[in-house]
Amino acid sequence: MKNVTAIILGGGRGTRLFPLTLERSKPAVAFAGKYRLIDIPISNCINSGLKKVFVLTQFLSASMHRHIMQTYTFDNFTDGFVDILAAEQTNERTDWFQGTSDAVRATLNHTMYFDSTDIVILGGDHLYRMDYSRLVKHHRQTDADITLAVYPVVRDEASRMGLMKVDDTGRITEFTEKPKDPAVIEQFRAHEALFRQHGLEVEEDKYLASMGIYVFKPQVLKDLLQDPAMTDFGKEVIPGAIGDHKVMAYPFDDYWRDIGTISAFFDANLELVDSDAEFNLYKGGWPFYTRTRNLPPSSIIEADLTDTIVAEGSKIVGATISHSVLGIRSRVRRGSVLKHVVMQGNDSYEGERQLTDTKQMEGPGMGVGRNCRIERCIIDKNARIGDNVIIRPKPDVSEYEDDLIWIRDGITVVPKGKVIPPGTVL
Repeated sequence: MKNVTAIILGGGRGTRLFPLTLERSKPAVAFAGKYRLIDIPISNCINSGLKKVFVLTQFLSASMHRHIMQTYTFDNFTDGFVDILAAEQTNERTDWFQGTSDAVRATLNHTMYFDSTDIVILGGDHLYRMDYSRLVKHHRQTDADITLAVYPVVRDEASRMGLMKVDDTGRITEFTEKPKDPAVIEQFRAHEALFRQHGLEVEEDKYLASMGIYVFKPQVLKDLLQDPAMTDFGKEVIPGAIGDHKVMAYPFDDYWRDIGTISAFFDANLELVDSDAEFNLYKGGWPFYTRTRNLPPSSIIEADLTDTIVAEGSKIVGATISHSVLGIRSRVRRGSVLKHVVMQGNDSYEGERQLTDTKQMEGPGMGVGRNCRIERCIIDKNARIGDNVIIRPKPDVSEYEDDLIWIRDGITVVPKGKVIPPGTVL
């Protein structure tokens, strides 16, 4: 894999994840208490032997830049790197990235510097564990110009995905991006033959969806991106390439989730605490990497925790917590009850705060105060919830926002740094 270059698309605005993406890009959002979403594809690259990695960024990228620089530093004896390529204005172009393929086109002078035999292009907001070396091997064995990793999805998910038709050899013959017409979707119903060739089982009511993972021959990629109208891989590049190029499918049937919405993000986090969780963080031999913080072990005193993940550096005193995920440096105080809560934690301890004025901040401390009742909620980083606050589940509310909270898909979200006054009932 020494001659393979990986490009991770990390510049999306992430509007479907508001308010988690109001102050950060989507791949910079925390996950599973201690990671960021960008850690998933970078870790997959490292574990797959891909050590030349570029991350393309644009919107609200400062925190992700800092995270990558503090986390992925290879030693002087390793022929590898994780480099950030931010959107920039040049003498040739003065606008910003207009789409996924436009971002790759704008940075070709950097990514094509190496004499690579294959270019792997990845998204920065999916949850999965994949050995990209197998994908590249399949790409080479089939002598494909382009290879797409594909995943079987059910009918209800099909309209949100790029769908394709595949012949008996695994060659993609037709592609459509996020079709809405039921008649069109029905035409893309998958057959079992392709999956059986790879030893996989799939029901007839599944559809082949693009995972947003591509392998290109470098010259093919360069040629296709000569046309400035080609701004998006799913909408223009892949459909336009099928007629003149050999575009192959690589079936994948392990765990894969698009967690680009609040409900999908919430569910994916809470699934981690299930005893039979499909996505197993504790699987040996394929670690996910993140920034080393050297935090102390979590302290749990006189508390009742059930089916809960608690990241390092946290302190839980006299609380009852069930089916929840608590991020680094989380603080939950005596008498509080949390159920189905994703708590992103804190960037620092109370005493470490960089004060911008001479007066100590008044009001609730970081984390959850005493005697609170919180259910079905995401609490973003550095939030302060006062004593006796009640946040009830709201299954019948699809969208709502005010000065204190947002609601998306019935899930309450307390935005980053928000202060909920004591006694508030929401």
